Amino acid sequence: MPDGRPVELFTLINAGGAVAKVLTLGGILTELQVPDRDGNPGDVVLGFDGLDGYLGDHPHFGATTGRVANRIANGRFTLDGKEYQLACNNGPHHLHGGPQGFVKQLWQGAPVETAGEVGVRLSYRSVDGEEDYPGNLDVDVTYVLTASNELRIDYTAVTDAPTLCNLTNHSYFNLAGAGNGDILRHVLTLNADRYTPSDATLIPTGEQAPVRGTPMDFTQPSVIGSRFDQLTSDPRGYDHNFVINRTEADQGLVLAARVRESSSGRVMEVWTTEPGVQLYTGNFLDGSLTGKGGAKYVRHSGFCLETQHYPDSPNQPTFPSVVLRPGETYRQTTVHRFSVE
Repeated sequence: MPDGRPVELFTLINAGGAVAKVLTLGGILTELQVPDRDGNPGDVVLGFDGLDGYLGDHPHFGATTGRVANRIANGRFTLDGKEYQLACNNGPHHLHGGPQGFVKQLWQGAPVETAGEVGVRLSYRSVDGEEDYPGNLDVDVTYVLTASNELRIDYTAVTDAPTLCNLTNHSYFNLAGAGNGDILRHVLTLNADRYTPSDATLIPTGEQAPVRGTPMDFTQPSVIGSRFDQLTSDPRGYDHNFVINRTEADQGLVLAARVRESSSGRVMEVWTTEPGVQLYTGNFLDGSLTGKGGAKYVRHSGFCLETQHYPDSPNQPTFPSVVLRPGETYRQTTVHRFSVE
């Protein structure tokens, strides 16, 4: 770190040809190698070759994002009758926990091993007042690589005062391999009949609208870039929250998304306990960042599937709450399951 504190990199390896690498800086997933249909491993997440890239400004490549992932309108929320003003680091709004958030923080890491699994547990205390959030928040995030080429991320958090908590992993995926073209021809299926429409600044209106008959309909396998011409955003692309289909009986993991890339044969399924998933297609990547192997990350070089509660939840009473109180434990699990076709 700039102040001399050491940053550790944990490498997780299984017998199935998968490798995951995790930094204690930002809880960042820096590398995820999974085999293609011919058994050849390829790194499927965008990032940098060295630490300096992650210390600089970047769009949360691989990061553990919090305290509150996604946007809070005008950086304001009211909790128990008290209004809080957060930094507005995304135009007029607060994004991904603020200018520092969790991505620039140094976590403590420790290896975790069980039968058929290897992992790292990362721990961080976000102190009362950090990024202007109330309460001390103690967070544990555990990355586990299983024998069946699954990367599981388990989150827990507790607080000593009422606060907000909405965590996610912000990896940018390209199943053809990081830096190997764009993701517009990837085929995506979302287990979501509804989405949360937003205004021009990407703040939800509060509505949960049906996807049927709109460019948001990924209920059947669809090429990611096939309906960009129907979108009104500038730059074109998706940056939308989808409401994952879930019944009252679905208390655990449910399928949120399935992505297939034809040239490699790689398939990724995303399973989660969260109510929403944000599809982001790297619309603001502009070639100014040099990534792994000297690749320039241009627009649509990667896609994100951020499992989380909905954007601006603190100001939307009909959305699932992100309030965490003393005596409660925040829990979230998301699994990235890899296979080939």
